[in-house]
Amino acid sequence: MTRFVSPLVLALIGILLFGDGAYIHAKAWLAQVLLQRAFDRSVATGEVVKPWSWADTWPVARIEVKRIGASAIVLEGTSGQALAFGPGHIRQTADAGERGVAVYAGHRDTHFRFLRNVAIGDIIEITRRDGRQFRYRADASAIVRFDESGIDPTAQDFQLVLTTCWPFEAVTPGPERYVLHGVLIGVDKDE
Repeated sequence: MTRFVSPLVLALIGILLFGDGAYIHAKAWLAQVLLQRAFDRSVATGEVVKPWSWADTWPVARIEVKRIGASAIVLEGTSGQALAFGPGHIRQTADAGERGVAVYAGHRDTHFRFLRNVAIGDIIEITRRDGRQFRYRADASAIVRFDESGIDPTAQDFQLVLTTCWPFEAVTPGPERYVLHGVLIGVDKDE
């Protein structure tokens, strides 16, 4: 009897673990669909539109790296709840296109998974909630400790930082972060 129970228990545990992992990715995908709709309405109306009624955050930008077909809707803030649904804009930093450093953070295994494929020289397009579009060129990347990012909050030029946990393949949290830096190279004047 034990010979049949052990494989059955192991199979059940495997199904539960697979289901838990699939749930996280399904939630991330569905959230991006709802966030895209809210973002599109924000751009069209010029107003803050929450993706669902109980949301404590809202879309503020869309990040695109067309060379690799990557796109993500960015939320205001980087609380744990916000980051579960999309990358977040760190509130104490500039907005894209403004003087200073605009910093966006996301999870390495969902919304910012694509960062592993961004190369130096790639164009990163940011569309803000107000419809303005900005193009940045990735010009540097670094692996840093979470408390030693090297990001200069007093920078006076127009910079972008996308950051996520490192290493990309890790399954547990760690002290290192991947930081992708970009400089503003263009503004679309479709206002």
